[in-house]
Amino acid sequence: MSLLPAFFVALFAAAPAVADTTVKQLLTKEKRALASLTSDQARALLDPVSNDLPLYSTDWLASQPRVKGGPEWQCLAEALYFEARGETVKGQFAVAEVIMNRVDNPDYPDTICNVIGQGTGRKHACQFSYTCDGKKEVINEQGAFNRVGKIAKAMVDGAPRVLTKGATHYHTKAVNPRWARTFPRTATIGFHHFYRQPTRLSQN
Repeated sequence: MSLLPAFFVALFAAAPAVADTTVKQLLTKEKRALASLTSDQARALLDPVSNDLPLYSTDWLASQPRVKGGPEWQCLAEALYFEARGETVKGQFAVAEVIMNRVDNPDYPDTICNVIGQGTGRKHACQFSYTCDGKKEVINEQGAFNRVGKIAKAMVDGAPRVLTKGATHYHTKAVNPRWARTFPRTATIGFHHFYRQPTRLSQN
């Protein structure tokens, strides 16, 4: 029995020279992608169902030096502070996953700051409640901000996203938004439910 997927079997049978080139190109791309993985990302690939990585612990967080970064880090750190500072470490990472998943999703802006600020200033259009609650964003708990800043740095640097299974939305357990009736729920962590945006099928 052939161990090659049917796609490659057909490709080799139809056009060996083209297939050979295609396979080499795919292997080269895969090799480059694997070489660029951090140790945590590689661990997540080998154990994709694990959501108990060391970085989700308070011990890991406490062991990290105080961090500071650029505008994208600042935007993510502030969002975690205002949206999730009362959550567990894992809950804060989960909220960060949603923001990073949106950055990678073509339905949303392609930067952290633009994802967080999307809709701000338009009635009922804010994507993150703290950006449109009418209150001035003031960071009063510096210790809490330092902690979420470490999480923001880890996520900006490419930490694995294994908690929410690709979630692009979340809400607290205290509310029940209309969209939650049709979005698949992917996880419940701490005070939040997490959801993945349904795939949109193109219509001809």
